[in-house]
Amino acid sequence: MFKKLVPLNKDAHAGTKVLPINSFSFAKPFHIASMMVQEFARAASVYPIVFLEDKEQDEFKPVAMLGLEAGENLFIADDGSWKASYVPAIIRRYPFALARNSEQSEQFTVCIDEDAEVVSKDEGKELFNSAGEPTEVVENVKKYLGEMHQMEMFTKTFSHFLAENNLFTPLNMRVRYHGQIRNVTGCYVVNEERLNNLSDKKFLEIREKRYLAPIFAHLTSLSQLERLAMLKDGQAGLTPSESDDVEGKKEENVH
Repeated sequence: MFKKLVPLNKDAHAGTKVLPINSFSFAKPFHIASMMVQEFARAASVYPIVFLEDKEQDEFKPVAMLGLEAGENLFIADDGSWKASYVPAIIRRYPFALARNSEQSEQFTVCIDEDAEVVSKDEGKELFNSAGEPTEVVENVKKYLGEMHQMEMFTKTFSHFLAENNLFTPLNMRVRYHGQIRNVTGCYVVNEERLNNLSDKKFLEIREKRYLAPIFAHLTSLSQLERLAMLKDGQAGLTPSESDDVEGKKEENVH
């Protein structure tokens, strides 16, 4: 996504401006987008939400599937617009990001992609005023990225809890596109049977931690795999009856 990510600096970026994002073409090569627990409710009506295993970090991370193959984002229109009602937060933060100052540090620096099309010297809203002070744009970016970081920490704890309680199982579902049945594998979902067999004490713990809603949103979202297949075939989306059929397939295939 980022071409030239550098720390935001009042000297280096004096006179730098940013434009509103009118095109999401920068996200066209990405078939997944990192997802935070707080997004599950809205994202679940559009994208399948699954978990990927990061073996280096020894953790699972939730992502929204934007395509069925690497390098494709089925939600980017030819004009660069986003073909869905909800855009993942990690996409909306562009061209800004937080970078940890060092591996051990808990301090973060706001960075900007200098080569982004929305970054300009000629038009847009300035990042710093004539006195070198951050403008409202930068203050809003700091607030937004700070909130995202807090949500990421909650999401990390949520995913760790699911893994610790052996609630993940490999996803093995089939969808039809281009006239063929394809298997969707390589990711993980919550195992409904194990979830239902948890002790009353553990289930109450999940409720107290407010994990129930995102878990059910994640499970419901799996029916959106059929939407991806239809988008890949150039169809607009699901009808209510088709959505019901996919829900049945989900319950049949996820064990």
